[in-house]
Amino acid sequence: MRNLMVYRLNGLALVLALGHHLDHAIRGTHIGWPLSPDVNPFTVSLAIYPIVLLSVLLYHRGSVGPGTLAFVTGGGALFLGIIHFGPWAVEPASDIIDGYANPVIGWLALSWLIALVVLVAFTCAYEIKAWRAANERALDS
Repeated sequence: MRNLMVYRLNGLALVLALGHHLDHAIRGTHIGWPLSPDVNPFTVSLAIYPIVLLSVLLYHRGSVGPGTLAFVTGGGALFLGIIHFGPWAVEPASDIIDGYANPVIGWLALSWLIALVVLVAFTCAYEIKAWRAANERALDS
């Protein structure tokens, strides 16, 4: 039996991730291939779409459990945090805010990113909880 909330959380995370990538394209900053010839963290981050979609498909088929999804979403949350908020941030919050002539739009873009990071971290925590529950059910059987 698959957990419907896992699908919903991952779907919403993909929508927010797409919005964040579109923000990069609109600002024209910190973009890489396929929007520029550079290969950089933007380019690497595009791999999240096939990785999440494949993981969810395998979860749906019963080939992997919520632990695999937790690994994927946890890695995504860590990647986003390091790229945007860590001491070695490639694109700090100021780059997002200052990327727009209107600071209100910049703050909205930053808020979108924060919502994405929080959602991905929450999704990871939810999947860890589901993984633990599945392991407990397996032990009880």
